[in-house]
Amino acid sequence: MGQGLWRVARNQQLQHQGFTGQGYLSREHGRRIAANNVPNANHRKHAQGGIDIYHLLKTRKSKEQEGFINLEMLPPELSFTILSYLNATDLCLASCVWQDLANDELLWQGLCKSTWGHCSIYNKNPSLGFSFRKLYMQLDEGSLTFNANPEEGVNYFMSKGILDDSPKEIAKFIFCTRTLNWKKLRIYLDERRDVLDDLVTLHNFRNQFLPNALREFFKHIHAPEERGEYLETLITKFSHRFCTCNPDLMRELGLSPDAVYVLCYSLILLSIDLTSPHVKNKMSKREFIRNTRRAAQNISEDFVGHLYDNIYLIGHVAA
Repeated sequence: MGQGLWRVARNQQLQHQGFTGQGYLSREHGRRIAANNVPNANHRKHAQGGIDIYHLLKTRKSKEQEGFINLEMLPPELSFTILSYLNATDLCLASCVWQDLANDELLWQGLCKSTWGHCSIYNKNPSLGFSFRKLYMQLDEGSLTFNANPEEGVNYFMSKGILDDSPKEIAKFIFCTRTLNWKKLRIYLDERRDVLDDLVTLHNFRNQFLPNALREFFKHIHAPEERGEYLETLITKFSHRFCTCNPDLMRELGLSPDAVYVLCYSLILLSIDLTSPHVKNKMSKREFIRNTRRAAQNISEDFVGHLYDNIYLIGHVAA
């Protein structure tokens, strides 16, 4: 009974203030009528730059009513720029609506080169009936084949004329491609040491700090999960390449490829020690400096300390 009387009193109060559902709508309706009756000189206010705000809002509303804009009505340069943001799947779907635009060779050429940065066929004169859209499908098929069987994948690329039968060309293809399975790639490079040699020479470590250069190296050529002959081969090749790229630094620090090899092994072991949850007693900076200088006595204490700080702050060199 008390709640019923309270509701009646509250409704009467709202009606008196004009906020009932019907009263509120009538007020809003009155405001809209008044706004529509304002003279155009007062309603269409211009900004300082001379832009007609009313016209812009009206145009925007009309565009929303029309739906998505037709790309064929835009300048070709603008249409191609919009379509260039699509991946291959979406571009194929777009070709169902805008066939001439979405099948443009420049769009598919950009997709090919952004995914597979180097192919031997890029530097050849295109044959009759060549299409970058068809080439994209072949590159995608070859990559999937490589990820299942690396040797068959490389043979597929060669059979289609995409790659030349050359270790240097294969190495460039691997270096500029990010769609290859790193585990299969590691197996392939372990078997094809000639390709591995050319792949190492594609890296430029000039003016890079040793741990950062090692991270970049293992980003392209993944380290094996266990120690062994292949890991030793990778570190040896990296050490020689790092010294070749930084001759002045090597003379200044008095480092040789053998000394860099020792430092790389120390960095890998330190990375495991500091990042592994199974190691409870972490190696201290003092211990790392002492152990490293025992193996390579000519290295300065400050340089080895900077190596420790890099691993401690940034993380594993071969993650």
